[in-house]
Amino acid sequence: MRVGMEDNTRMPNGDLAKGSHEQVEWSVLVAASLNRLPATPREARTILGIRKG
Repeated sequence: MRVGMEDNTRMPNGDLAKGSHEQVEWSVLVAASLNRLPATPREARTILGIRKG
């Protein structure tokens, strides 16, 4: 899941997010409920096939 205010400014309950930190916190909770860990920036680049720089 990708998180960013440029994509969506609302939280799942419809409230306006105070910042992207709220979206990140929610995403981490969702990942944890699925027994998954968030990817590090390096892992995300590898998964998405993005070269650094």
